Amino acid sequence: MGKVKNFANDFKKFISQGNILDMAVGVVVGTAFKAIVSSLVADIIMPCIGFLLGDVNFTDLKWVLVKGVDEVVEEGVVVTEAVAEVAVKYGQFIQYIIDFIIIAFAMFIVVKVAMSFRNKLEAKKKAEEAAAKAAEEAAKAAIPPEPTVEEKTLKALEDIRDFVKGIKG
Repeated sequence: MGKVKNFANDFKKFISQGNILDMAVGVVVGTAFKAIVSSLVADIIMPCIGFLLGDVNFTDLKWVLVKGVDEVVEEGVVVTEAVAEVAVKYGQFIQYIIDFIIIAFAMFIVVKVAMSFRNKLEAKKKAEEAAAKAAEEAAKAAIPPEPTVEEKTLKALEDIRDFVKGIKG
């Protein structure tokens, strides 16, 4: 029973870590993003490419290895059995490649923009830190340094000398 409780506690600790939750959100957003880009490719880009190439639908492109035959039935008797078509569907593969390239390009743009934004924030933070450090150093320079023991002793001796001179007059 103790092992199960430890396992459950370990799992709860693991799942509540911030980076796991961030990853889960990333997967959900990525899945939605993929659906949007897939629709862009399938519903907008590929029909335009197909139109430019002469009314070609890429998903229909295939290399038939064995032609399919429908079942033929005459007077309730099966004359010819159905044979399934065997084909290499390279058109669908081409569509998936284009889909991947567009998704990869879109993700590249998103990452590039995010990194640019992050770099700008880091540069601004560094500039603010440098300005704060410069202001701190300027404030230190404006305050005269505390005199050393030797300087205090010398000053006291000078005051005594000046006092004695004043008395002798």
